Amino acid sequence: MNKKWLSPTVFVSLMLAAASVQALPILLDFEGVGHAAVIDGFYGGGMDSQGNSGPDYGIYFNSDTIAVIDAEAGGTGNFANEPSPDTTMTFDSGSAVMNVIGGFDVEIAFYFSAFRDGLVSVYGGLDGTGDLLAAEALAPQAFDDCLGDPDGDFCNWTLHGVSFSGVARSVVFSGEPGTVGFDNITLGRSTSVQPVPAPQTLALFVIALSGLRFRGQFTSMPGL
Repeated sequence: MNKKWLSPTVFVSLMLAAASVQALPILLDFEGVGHAAVIDGFYGGGMDSQGNSGPDYGIYFNSDTIAVIDAEAGGTGNFANEPSPDTTMTFDSGSAVMNVIGGFDVEIAFYFSAFRDGLVSVYGGLDGTGDLLAAEALAPQAFDDCLGDPDGDFCNWTLHGVSFSGVARSVVFSGEPGTVGFDNITLGRSTSVQPVPAPQTLALFVIALSGLRFRGQFTSMPGL
């Protein structure tokens, strides 16, 4: 399990400020996050590691979680047919941890493209702690029956939903780094419902991270 990145003081303050579940659904499509940037507080009133900022949903990612832009759009992402061009989420080491300070319920839905087995785990506490509310294994399917965009090996994206009871405050995306990517993560809805973004007002000071080193098959970045 990844090291915790919220101090006890910040942890308590945020939990007191987030007494109820956030307005849902919330859609994260990662557009606007910099290529190879640590996503950090882009969706939490802060910035990614390159200084880009997005809507404030009270959502923060650990330092292993990065954004990758499609090679056709100026990045080095080795993927095609992504649900919302041109940016996706992956992890460069360890696992990706998404903290949702206000919590969410019902379901998490997402698109994924996997070359190796992956796992999505939903927890009742921050940083992958507390009750395990749900866990879903992801089977490799990245290269199956690809149509449309011919450029990019990870060309098959599958919509998947994980339902659970209770209130979730973190999600851990794990597997072999560089072999699985995610896009259009939606919190608190059925997979059959069209998501509508809903900004939040909870803010957290986020320090931008630097010195990213990323290797993997999902992206090709020589020299990093």
